[in-house]
Amino acid sequence: MSIYPVQNKETIAPLFKGWDETLIWSCLQDCMGIAYADSLTEPLSAQISLGDFIVFAGAVNNDLILNKPENQSGYTILAPQNQDWEQAIEHCYGEKVSRHIRYATKKDKGVFDEIKLRGFVSKLDPQYELKVVDRQLFEQISTLDWAEDLCINYESYEQYQSIGMGVVALKDGEIVSGASSYTSFIGGIEIEIDTREDERRKGLATACGAALILRCLERDWYPSWDAHNRESLALAEKLGYWFDKEYPVYEMEFPVAKPPLQPQVAKTQA
Repeated sequence: MSIYPVQNKETIAPLFKGWDETLIWSCLQDCMGIAYADSLTEPLSAQISLGDFIVFAGAVNNDLILNKPENQSGYTILAPQNQDWEQAIEHCYGEKVSRHIRYATKKDKGVFDEIKLRGFVSKLDPQYELKVVDRQLFEQISTLDWAEDLCINYESYEQYQSIGMGVVALKDGEIVSGASSYTSFIGGIEIEIDTREDERRKGLATACGAALILRCLERDWYPSWDAHNRESLALAEKLGYWFDKEYPVYEMEFPVAKPPLQPQVAKTQA
């Protein structure tokens, strides 16, 4: 069966109807991400790839499950629409995948207590400074292994400035924590929070997260939060989110793409 890259996202949108996931919105709205389907005109199955995630919808299609999107390399999360897709993923990849539970939060802009959020920001130890991500900080983040996910899905600072936003905590001029848009959709962002290992449990994630949520509310954007684990869910609930549901995903590693070999230039004796 043939697999096709999808340009007209309207053709696959019905397959994802009712799936309340911002990564899907980002792709269907042509903000970011890529999509594949079994047909360009009347698709029955579709695959969306954005960031670390690959999302499957429609009729189960093993060829789509085995299709490696061009933007995927290394750690990958496969998100099935239902149990049929779960079984198919396990069948196709076997021991190459491990099942994991994530935690969705309810998408309700009215749940946030701005006074409480400002309180979290004000309680930050004065040795730390919060700053909005500008071009210089955006470029610095890309050089930090622990922080690269804060801005990794944006092609340029210009794109990030237009549809994303972020806040970082600095200590002695160094980035030690941050909350930023992992992805963007029309009217909102999906939040990513990372803290350098030696600076954890000091209130940095709480302060950065609160500051970013406040900035989103000022711009009338929705700051979506999808928790990778219970610790992330606990932080989300502390900041005002309400738990919605658990859902299964599958984690795996795609081979990391190697850079092309450079042609060797013959050396000449001086």
